[in-house]
Amino acid sequence: MDESAWGYAVATYAADGVPLSFYFAEPRLGSPDADDAAPAVPPEHQDPVRGVRIRSQVLVTADLDLPPVDSADAYLRLHLLSHRLVRPNTVNLDGIFKVLPNVGWTSLGPVAVSEIGAARVRLGAHLADGTTVMHEGFVNFNAGTLGPSMVEGRISQGVVVGAGADVGGGASIMGTLSGGGTQVISVGERCLLGANSGLGISLGDDCIVEAGLYLTAGTIVTLPDGQRAKARELSGRAGLLFRRNSVTGSVEAITRPGRWGSLSTDLHAGQ
Repeated sequence: MDESAWGYAVATYAADGVPLSFYFAEPRLGSPDADDAAPAVPPEHQDPVRGVRIRSQVLVTADLDLPPVDSADAYLRLHLLSHRLVRPNTVNLDGIFKVLPNVGWTSLGPVAVSEIGAARVRLGAHLADGTTVMHEGFVNFNAGTLGPSMVEGRISQGVVVGAGADVGGGASIMGTLSGGGTQVISVGERCLLGANSGLGISLGDDCIVEAGLYLTAGTIVTLPDGQRAKARELSGRAGLLFRRNSVTGSVEAITRPGRWGSLSTDLHAGQ
């Protein structure tokens, strides 16, 4: 594969000059030559609705063997993948989160995050610096995070998530807004809620809930010594892994040393 790529981009800049996005209609592999003229489009204009400046005919080149050097370089690589000009895992994407700014995506195009209110982050949500809410994440009012966190699931009203925690895709943490629930749930630091899991008790630090396991307060849990207890009796304990035994179908809680890993420092650096 040719290790170089290039393309003319339509670039969108925030009012303070920060680049928000680069759109490549025809990204190409190789290097441009004298015959590759820029498209005949207006070179620059303002969009007062979004509060952005738009420039066309922005030439961007990239050395695909090296990490992306800026946001234009990163967007070019992503367009190459979407246009199927390169295959996954064949382009160097190391450190891409360092060079991509947070952007609000609307039906009119990209805007600076400061210009909008996120529909999936309610007014009254408490989001600590370094928290990333992905497109399927949701944070209700009087709920949120206390440190850098990944939110791909649902943080319901009243729920507080500790620093370093990861709420996986489709995961849900029960709140107190409906159903008559009164127990306020908290998730400790460095916890991991697997994809499509559910949580109805509090977790201490360094806990894991297995993907697909919905753990309510009344769930019967088998303990390491073979005894059984309702999950509410384990609420707030640290260092536990909750899983479903694939042979017996029973829910188990086992103690686990150490940590599951950590969040990406590039993606969750304080803004």
